[in-house]
Amino acid sequence: MPTSNAIQRVEELRERLHRANRAYYTDAKPFMSDREFDEQLAELQRLEDEHDLHDLSSPTQRVGGEPVDGFKTVKHARPMLSIDNSYSEQDVRDWASRVARRTEVEREEDRTGLFGKAAETTIFACDPKIDGVAISVRYEDGKLVQALTRGNGVQGDEITTHARRIRSLPLVLPEASDRFGVLEIRGEVYMPTAEFEHINNQREADGEDLFMNPRNATAGTLKGLRPDLVAQRGLGFIAHGFGEVDGDLPPTHSASINLLRSFGVPVNETLTVDSVEKVIEAIGTFAKRMHELPYAVDGMVVRVDSFELQKRLGTTSKSPRWCIAYKYPAERKPTLLKDIEIQVGKTGKVTPRAVMEPVLLAGTMVSHATLHNFGLLAEKDLRIGDTVMVEKAGEIIPQVIEVVDPEGAERKNRKAFSPPTQCPRCSGPLEIERDESERETARRCINPECPAQIRERLIWFAGRTQMDIDGLGEKTIDQILASEDPQIPLEHFADIFRLREHREALLKLDRMGEKKVDNLLAGIEAAKDRGLAKVLAGMGVRHLGDSTAKALCTMFPDLDALLAAPEEMLRPKTLKKDRARELGLPEDPKDRPSTNLGNDTAPIIHEWLHSETGRHALDALREVGVDLTSHDYIEPGSDAAAKMADSPVSGKTIVLTGTLERFTRPELTKKLEALGAKVTGSVSSSTDLLIAGEKAGSKLKKAGELGIETWDEATMFDRIGELLGES
Repeated sequence: MPTSNAIQRVEELRERLHRANRAYYTDAKPFMSDREFDEQLAELQRLEDEHDLHDLSSPTQRVGGEPVDGFKTVKHARPMLSIDNSYSEQDVRDWASRVARRTEVEREEDRTGLFGKAAETTIFACDPKIDGVAISVRYEDGKLVQALTRGNGVQGDEITTHARRIRSLPLVLPEASDRFGVLEIRGEVYMPTAEFEHINNQREADGEDLFMNPRNATAGTLKGLRPDLVAQRGLGFIAHGFGEVDGDLPPTHSASINLLRSFGVPVNETLTVDSVEKVIEAIGTFAKRMHELPYAVDGMVVRVDSFELQKRLGTTSKSPRWCIAYKYPAERKPTLLKDIEIQVGKTGKVTPRAVMEPVLLAGTMVSHATLHNFGLLAEKDLRIGDTVMVEKAGEIIPQVIEVVDPEGAERKNRKAFSPPTQCPRCSGPLEIERDESERETARRCINPECPAQIRERLIWFAGRTQMDIDGLGEKTIDQILASEDPQIPLEHFADIFRLREHREALLKLDRMGEKKVDNLLAGIEAAKDRGLAKVLAGMGVRHLGDSTAKALCTMFPDLDALLAAPEEMLRPKTLKKDRARELGLPEDPKDRPSTNLGNDTAPIIHEWLHSETGRHALDALREVGVDLTSHDYIEPGSDAAAKMADSPVSGKTIVLTGTLERFTRPELTKKLEALGAKVTGSVSSSTDLLIAGEKAGSKLKKAGELGIETWDEATMFDRIGELLGES
């Protein structure tokens, strides 16, 4: 049982940390340093763990978070309507005229006289329109109990676990607990501009597609299955309205927003004016300073301030009549395209980037813009020396829209840009990806030891689900790569296994004492015996993931056997009967092993295995003593082979979802793969079977929509329990 002292200290820490969050995010008057906050949060976490004092309203709920399996769809207590957009001052005037006409009708029909007095002059409330994701947050007796996305307006996805990680969103509203039994607050979740730019800079460096705007990045974070990313990416929340309310709000929107501010809920400044011309003036004034805000804003919301008048004005089927959003036009300017640079990301993606004459755009000087891919570059026919039109997508990302004068006579002397045919960093081969219309969508270096991507490859190779090298995490790899006195070589996978030769240099690294270095070297030595499947999956070769590597290693006893096999052996399911017989495989494709490779992907793997870069990487690993024999090989004609051949799941693509009683997911995945199945993480049209435990979410729903066969745990044991070793 927890002691009274522990309970008292936990309550003190929670109250203090809640106040610190409010002071920082709502009042902009922090009274605690970041270090002090982190130390007290760590103390609170320790006390809650030691004395089993966990509470969903605790500040500790904002950090970490296990991945969720999916999202439950929940009906809104009150519909979340969208706001009509306007793009001109005249649109706003026309809307105000409609409000005035309806107000006059309501005034004439109101027999109590109260309406006429309240609406003698219509007051409008104006506040910034945040480029974020709308959610509805429900508090009951002052505690956050639920958060829903807008969805289709009638129902949305429950994202409560994610919402608890938003530091600026209060978990408790003590001042509201006596006044409101239920208080649904509606607002926008947003990504701060600085964080958005940081993420996109990192994605660009890694060769990943950029988020087009902060809203997309926010939506992707909220819809992802990792709640911890919400905190890592610093998502914020600003309230702008209400859903279901059990209690009395003030009579106007502006007063109610001020009430939320007093509760510690983040809100924007709301300006109230008494005429449409003052609304127009406010729109113009705000346009000059909108880029000063720390988050993206794409307009101004204008609404009737009186709740009574809002109620009488009513709604259409989609939008309230008492509200409108003025959208600011994106600013565009011409500038000179001076050069086109080629970048190689850490995932091997090769992308073009525009170098331009600096131009002031949306409050900042712009001199570079992503061109996304060479297919898009060809479509726009951009040539060095062109004058191009540039704008900021979502007021954040510079992008080249078009050539200003594509038919100009001087363009004849400018050559079209020629995409690279080899990697600019390592001269390795490039793989070109295309969409259904054959337009190029990406160009990638397929050399896993390309210097541009080696850091990410090393981190992946050493990771827990690959070679599982204890002590060789991201920070340690970064330390080694940054070492200067002396320089520790770490340019290839094999260099990991040569680190024992540099023990003295490792000891000179920051916080690398003898015990830590010796544990690292022991972990590296142990990793030599992981086997061929782990080596292949760890090298980061496209189309050669964990399940494919295991499947290949059930067919081939070692690397030499794999290298000796013709390309078509890597895709046994696709072979014709005669050729299968020649290669010693069963005539019926159902009886052949599955490697998860097909006519498109097997040639890529085969080419890499026999390429100079692939052979060099594997030979170097052999030289340093890494085991390249298969630990998963199944001898043809053996009991294991017969078991796989008889398995109802052999060759099937399976997805696991929900909570299982008898197995963890990794345990069941291993057993299913031993029966010849491929286990993946997402449901698609290529999925053959879904195995659903308790609390199955969106994957179960999607499988039903696609008509995919579904087993519960009882059905699984009935069908294959004996093969799994369970009955």
